[in-house]
Amino acid sequence: MAEMNTAPEGGKRGTRSNKKSTRVDMTPMVDLGFLLITFFMLTTTMAKPKTMDLVMPREDGPPMSLPAKKALTVILGPNNRIAWYEGMGDDPATPPQVHYSSYANQHGIRDVIMEKKAAVYQAFNKNDLMVLVKADKGSNYKNVVDIMDELLISKIDRYAVVDINDKEAAYFK
Repeated sequence: MAEMNTAPEGGKRGTRSNKKSTRVDMTPMVDLGFLLITFFMLTTTMAKPKTMDLVMPREDGPPMSLPAKKALTVILGPNNRIAWYEGMGDDPATPPQVHYSSYANQHGIRDVIMEKKAAVYQAFNKNDLMVLVKADKGSNYKNVVDIMDELLISKIDRYAVVDINDKEAAYFK
């Protein structure tokens, strides 16, 4: 509370002005400030949770077929290496032509994805590129995050993370 000190200062008598010292107790003000801070911290939404829609294929239906012209397979290997080929690589009569790339800004995997996206759009007049991401045991989590970032930057709507087979794992040996 605020209080007034009315005791005279000093021992002189007969001074013309009687100066009084004021002392304001700020404790209630500080308490009120902390109560307001606490109230707003507890009632404010800092960040709304974000969700991502996940589309899973039906288990009771036939497997979905994907034309090879609409597919790009990206294989993540050890030591931040990337191998890629067009198509799905499941036709034994025509083995895939494997190319190697990196995460570089110039002449990297982003350029490959953008070129394939443009080719699919030109052929089908629709953005139907499907990117299959396969990670080797020697790749790390950062590689998967980096390729997902590249897909997001390139505005690829359809992609899948699938298992790698032994033949594709041998591309890095």
